[in-house]
Amino acid sequence: MSSENGRPDKPPAQDPPGGEQLALIRETVRRAKPPRARPRTWRGAEPAERDPVARVLVDKGLLHLDRLFDYAVPAAMDAEARPGARVRVRFGAGERGGRREGGGLVNGFIVERRADSDFPGVLAPIAQVLSPEPVLGPGLLRLCRAVADRYAGALADVVQLAVPPRMARAEKAPAAGDPAAPPPPPPPPGASSWARYPAGPGYLRALAAGESPRAVWTALPGPHWPGELAAALAAALASGRGALAVLPDGRAAARVDAALTALIGDGRHVLLTADAGAEARYRRWLAVNRGRVRCVVGTRAAMFAPVHDLGLVAIWDDGDSSHRDPREPMPHAREVLLLRSARESCGFLLGAHGSTVEAAQLVETGWARPLAADRDAVRASAPLVRTVGDGDEARDPAARAARLPTLAWSTVREALRRGPVLVQVPRRGYVPRLACDRCREPARCAHCAGPLEATGGDAPPRCGWCGRDTPGWACAECGGTRLRGRVFGARRTAEELGRAFPAVPVRTSGRDHVLDTVPDRPALVVSTPGAEPVAEGPGYAAALLLDGWALLSRPDLRAGEEALRRWLDAAALVRPQGEGGTVVVMAEPSLRPVQALVRWDPAGHARRELAERAELGFPPVSRMAAVTGPPEAVAGLLAAAELPPDAEVLGPVPLPVPDAGRPRRPGGPPPGERWERALVRVPPGSGAALAAALKAARAARLARRGSEPVRVRVDPEDIG
Repeated sequence: MSSENGRPDKPPAQDPPGGEQLALIRETVRRAKPPRARPRTWRGAEPAERDPVARVLVDKGLLHLDRLFDYAVPAAMDAEARPGARVRVRFGAGERGGRREGGGLVNGFIVERRADSDFPGVLAPIAQVLSPEPVLGPGLLRLCRAVADRYAGALADVVQLAVPPRMARAEKAPAAGDPAAPPPPPPPPGASSWARYPAGPGYLRALAAGESPRAVWTALPGPHWPGELAAALAAALASGRGALAVLPDGRAAARVDAALTALIGDGRHVLLTADAGAEARYRRWLAVNRGRVRCVVGTRAAMFAPVHDLGLVAIWDDGDSSHRDPREPMPHAREVLLLRSARESCGFLLGAHGSTVEAAQLVETGWARPLAADRDAVRASAPLVRTVGDGDEARDPAARAARLPTLAWSTVREALRRGPVLVQVPRRGYVPRLACDRCREPARCAHCAGPLEATGGDAPPRCGWCGRDTPGWACAECGGTRLRGRVFGARRTAEELGRAFPAVPVRTSGRDHVLDTVPDRPALVVSTPGAEPVAEGPGYAAALLLDGWALLSRPDLRAGEEALRRWLDAAALVRPQGEGGTVVVMAEPSLRPVQALVRWDPAGHARRELAERAELGFPPVSRMAAVTGPPEAVAGLLAAAELPPDAEVLGPVPLPVPDAGRPRRPGGPPPGERWERALVRVPPGSGAALAAALKAARAARLARRGSEPVRVRVDPEDIG
């Protein structure tokens, strides 16, 4: 017999002549004794003299195996088998056919060295120490455990997100191995552009004095925010503590990195992004883990960076979806940094041009203080915002004949005399979606029923799923043969603008090719949300925000918040109104997000959204988890889970059945299968109990072979 911890339940049966009675006596005596200080190991491996037991976190990522396992430390590995080191161990070993067999080799981390073990059997020895480098320290382990508990996930899954893959050459490099002390603290930074915020200079002084202020920062439009964030990091460093900033993408991180280098010089911080390459990134991570560098600027994975003696954690634009890791258990960088701020008693700074309801709740509850400019400073920094609604387009001949109304054309024509113009389009591609011109039904492929897309020029429509061209398409509803665009993409928009302004260069920026900057000269820059390049000099002369209905009409609870966030990020790149900066948004003027953009009042919009969420009991006022899977599996998990008494189950409701030709979405139902989703809601204070109950119920299901899988997501974003 063998146990799930990869070790035998009892010692090998090697009885001397005398047989079964003697074996029974020995077994009785063995069980009556306390655990051995020097446990026996397989195959005659001699254990270490001191602390011969290693508690190992096995890298399996299975909920029903989410615990530590004891292994014996061979004497030959005593010096290298340190807490935090990577090892290889045999997992799933047992006795087969009267022979002792070892399990498969898996990776793991030594968490602790002990003198004895609670396990009564024979311990398997560690097979190999991959590296003596202590990459999983006690602080990082506690953080990973807290994140796993919050998101009802496995500790091993979170550790995979927190500790980068090993690069042996980076560990052995002489520069990385020097036990050099960190550089002395830099001098406190000046207030600089933080003086535009009434509480800004005081916030910097508090950080530099070793205090831990917490603030939600509504940044003014313009190019100053990277330097302001860098000043906050420098203030924390000036107190002799560490600092950490998480940005949504590599371009934003590079801007803060450049600003911080200009402020405090080289060698005091590192940039942790995927663009650096695996080896360089691991070398920088090692410098942070060893305490040689105390400041980190990076993207999502940097939320776990093991910065010593943290004085400040900061996040920019927390509403960006890039901050949520798509891998289990899908933690959000904002929540991880909130945990770090509370557990390590350090400062906290959440900054953005917009404001999420989570940020509004931090201010509403008093956990953080608002850090914003007064209205005069906002009006002096923001561009003029003008709107074009459906009624305006219906009365405008130019809007009926083309996509842009007269106001947009005249704004572009005037702005191009002064500099570049930004055009934000909600979709990439040419015409991502087509419909019948007669009945407006979505155009579908006759082979797989996938959506048809226009690829440009005179090419026939192409299916977005199977890729087939459909030259002889006919509508299945009315028999019509003419197509029209439902949503126009960035390439189609660039093509139209190029014909309208033939003497002006047109550039595109999107997922396939993202521009970092554009020069300060007349040009049309067509971009999808989040890919807008920064215009050199004073900024864009104007911006067009097209197809606002496409953002506002998404079936999502956050549709209005997300639309406003994307509009503000684009409009913040435009020159102030006093310098002629103008923004034209194609959306109904009476809608709340549009009005918030016109007034440049993201905090007010977030407060109203939070009040509505409170009335409805939606997050973040409540804690919520989504349980998805086959109907029987969802019902079984909810029935087995010991939910808190104040838990409320909403649903389950059926999810859309994916078509057979459509690729499966990560975590979604397989094509053709019917899944359901149930939402479990609890009031504040019961979130930890909810996560623990769902984790235990899911682990119990996984321990039973043959049980259908169920997916649990804590704090899901797509619940609309």
